[in-house]
Amino acid sequence: MRNGGIRIFGWIAALLLTAPAFAASAPPLTEVKVIKVQSPSCGLEDIADNQPQTQCNHSGPNIKVYVLEVGYGQNQPHVTLDGFEVNGTRGPVCAFDNGNLTECTPGSKTVGSLYTFDLAGKQQGTFNFSNTSINAPRNTLSTQLYIK
Repeated sequence: MRNGGIRIFGWIAALLLTAPAFAASAPPLTEVKVIKVQSPSCGLEDIADNQPQTQCNHSGPNIKVYVLEVGYGQNQPHVTLDGFEVNGTRGPVCAFDNGNLTECTPGSKTVGSLYTFDLAGKQQGTFNFSNTSINAPRNTLSTQLYIK
């Protein structure tokens, strides 16, 4: 009986260790927006909701664009400046009880991503960002900003 009990316990332990973990599904995209544009000539400019173009004349090399994505989009958003593809990096964004978006720390909840795009010598034009949710309803959101 003792060996049978050990075998059953071992079998249950093995079953629990190989059982899939269930987690809440990732939320769909609810918002994408350009939040800042940075350049040597203007520094860091905050971009307001629905602002059609930058206030400052950023023209010149080394322009960076920061895009906030709330929810979970595809790993490869479609990003262009005047139709030419732009590369960037992505990092997680988390929210704490006060509702402010901030970088993630261990144990905090990820609510979206912050993208940083380096315009790589391009000096001005219409910046477009679009992405599709990784899950239902698989909606596509986009934002646009003219960078002077």
